[in-house]
Amino acid sequence: MESELKLRASLCDAGRRLWTRGLIAGGEGNLSVRLSPQRILTTPAGRPKDRLKPADLVVIDLQGLPSGEGRPSSEIRIHLAAYRARPDCRAFIHAHPPCATAFGIAGEPIPHDLLVEAAFALGPVPVVPFGFPGTDELPAALEPYLEDHKTFLLANHGAAVMGASVTDALMRMESLEQIAKTLLYARLLGGGHSMPESALRRLPLSGALEALA
Repeated sequence: MESELKLRASLCDAGRRLWTRGLIAGGEGNLSVRLSPQRILTTPAGRPKDRLKPADLVVIDLQGLPSGEGRPSSEIRIHLAAYRARPDCRAFIHAHPPCATAFGIAGEPIPHDLLVEAAFALGPVPVVPFGFPGTDELPAALEPYLEDHKTFLLANHGAAVMGASVTDALMRMESLEQIAKTLLYARLLGGGHSMPESALRRLPLSGALEALA
């Protein structure tokens, strides 16, 4: 297991990369990583993720209570729901990737049978029904999807991913946006076609975290 110092650096690096790639803006988004079964390291509320330093991060328990200074984002509820439901979840990222978020606004899930990369990197991506941000409505809406998925479109809100590490979660969020763009381009050309049935049988059918960790 990585040291807390390395995990703090990894979380800050991931925040900068999300901002640089346009997957978040301003003070948007929140990231976290599991330090131990009962301790979570997370980004503080309202801070631009391109400017965070390791010392700015907040340590909380699985009830969201901080153990020192700093205040976690109100969105930490969805992170905690994932950690409680999935002991194998090591990291969680919520961001606002523009194209993927547009799919969520349109209420359209992202299928895994159009691109090999979608099957391996994401699995089926559901649209989680709207829950008001910062309340218990959102984790309640997310909870039914946690067992069988690792990538989520949040209706009218953004996207979220689980990962086996900070890097794994970051790459999954980047892949989500790339795949959403590709599917949009395909629609502009008249639509998309599923892969052959023989190929689909060889692909992982579950989007569960352990399938690709």
